[in-house]
Amino acid sequence: MRITDVKCYVLPYPGSPPAFHWRRGLRVPDFSGHTLYSGVLRVDTDEGITGHAGGPGYRLADIVAGYYRAEFIGANPLNTEEMWHRQWELRRLGVPEVGIMDHACWDIKSQKAGLPLYQLLGGNNPRVPAYASTVTWDTMGEYERHIKECRDIGFFAFKLHASGDAKWDAQLAHNLRRWVGPDADLMFDASDGWDYVTALWFGRQLEEAGFLWYEEPMREYDLPSYTALCAALDIPVLGAETCEGAHWNMATWINGRALDMVRVSTAKGGYTGAIKVAHLAEAFGMRAQVHGYDRHLCAAIPNNDYAEILVIDTEQIAALPTDTQQGPVVDGYVTTPDTPGLGPQPDWEALARQAVLVV
Repeated sequence: MRITDVKCYVLPYPGSPPAFHWRRGLRVPDFSGHTLYSGVLRVDTDEGITGHAGGPGYRLADIVAGYYRAEFIGANPLNTEEMWHRQWELRRLGVPEVGIMDHACWDIKSQKAGLPLYQLLGGNNPRVPAYASTVTWDTMGEYERHIKECRDIGFFAFKLHASGDAKWDAQLAHNLRRWVGPDADLMFDASDGWDYVTALWFGRQLEEAGFLWYEEPMREYDLPSYTALCAALDIPVLGAETCEGAHWNMATWINGRALDMVRVSTAKGGYTGAIKVAHLAEAFGMRAQVHGYDRHLCAAIPNNDYAEILVIDTEQIAALPTDTQQGPVVDGYVTTPDTPGLGPQPDWEALARQAVLVV
């Protein structure tokens, strides 16, 4: 199989006000009144199979025009290892987006095999337990109400993204345990908000409340502080979410004992990079917790515990049992479809009509 063409469709869409907010210092932008642009990558092959992936609008158009067409037309998309390493080399030329072409290649590979992607990636279990991952709400009452709404539709695991006020958040963590009982799995994401002293104190609060993991308590640059924190706490520290470097970077964290659980996603290295990280973690007896809800990755690896489902407000939570995009969440589980590919192929003729630019 050979790639015969690579295109990008740049699509406009109206900006909107933020649907939620994070802790102080992490402002969700308000794009009301602005036109934003997304990109869709199309990769055609000589066997009539087309792969696709999403990307950042005009930025993706520049990458396709300047790099992808010259580098990948004529290449075999089924050789995902070779393609991934070629994309990594493009980083030297200022193209950090390794995952976009990798996603499209795995889309093609899955369709060619006639198998769901999660099975090609390893195939663990299509039915994955899910946790309710909160946005930041302003009052204890809001947290209690929405957590109980999540519990009522079947969730049995919960993660907090809270205010950034350590004392308030500690009280919230203890309240969460009281609201959901002793058997629920609980997690806390500090979104790299604290220094070492605060992170240490807060970790001990989470230990008292019996939390499963403590996520990204400090900025992910100072590995010695992470190493010291892991040694001082009993609760597992989950890290290396935002730093670069795929499995090479993760090996440094593991070798430095700077985390107890590994964060893994397709955001920076695609599926190829994510699987390398997950297997590396497994070799050291570590869990690799998937960031966000990538249904294929969650179903592919055995050392991930949960799929992350963002919960925003009462209406959105109530719709999760029937929401095919974010869920559906049924009895606290999500199930990965057994259809080949990343999902339905776009209507390419409609995209061409909507696009402000096709490269």
